[in-house]
Amino acid sequence: MSGVTISAKAKLNLSLDVLGPRGDGFHELRMVMQSCTLADEVRVEAAPAGAFCARTNRSYIPTGDKNVAVKAARAYYAALGVPGGAEITITKRIPVCAGLGGGSSDAAAVLRALNELNGGALDEEALYAAALEAGSDVPFCLMGGTALAEGRGEALTPLPALPECEVVICMPGFSCSTPELFKRIDARRSRCHPDTAGLLSALGSGDLRGVARRMYNVFEDVLEKRAAMAVNEIKMLLLDNGALGAAMSGSGSAVFGLFDSAEKAARACAAAKGVCREVFLARTG
Repeated sequence: MSGVTISAKAKLNLSLDVLGPRGDGFHELRMVMQSCTLADEVRVEAAPAGAFCARTNRSYIPTGDKNVAVKAARAYYAALGVPGGAEITITKRIPVCAGLGGGSSDAAAVLRALNELNGGALDEEALYAAALEAGSDVPFCLMGGTALAEGRGEALTPLPALPECEVVICMPGFSCSTPELFKRIDARRSRCHPDTAGLLSALGSGDLRGVARRMYNVFEDVLEKRAAMAVNEIKMLLLDNGALGAAMSGSGSAVFGLFDSAEKAARACAAAKGVCREVFLARTG
């Protein structure tokens, strides 16, 4: 049976701003997003019409329609307007409930793989529509690179590439509730915002240090006290070991730092292993 294997890269939030609630139940967001080399491996094989399933190396991940990769496969064939099926095998390396877009990236990889299996039957616009049907972060994961994401995260503007650099990604021993963080954001009368304009300017001039020092995630401001202390401890550890900047990604709980040398990143990675549940060394791109 024919099949296609695709790498599904994690995403990082160089900045994340919540502008306010929308009338459709979502929130208006403004984020600068970046893909990196930490990746799952996704293999997709054709299956009989109507048969969709996903297998992973993580027993707690759903295999049916609750899996966003399966949703993406169904959205693909709905867009194509023909019956179809897909057998999806995902080798997970991106941690779950981390704010790294692992599920969304797997879904985007499924769309790419199915389109390859079907001879490129959908153009980029149709693939984007299918990605949005699967989830708000899936369109960015489909595009990759560096982008400004607005709306609920689906309105994408490609940006000049972040200068290639080392990334250390740390997973603390807790997860965050995305709905709870949005509730806390909505309840705050005044709050800080990222310097998104300055970050975009730094990207435009290829200024890695300028980008790193402007990284900011508003969800960090509304974390429960113990979680906030843990995130700040990891950020300080990364900065003390040479990170140019550090931030939490998405709604957490992964924390990452950008480094301008492999030696500094390796040193930070070794230090973080003493306090974090999981630590990953990657590169932007």
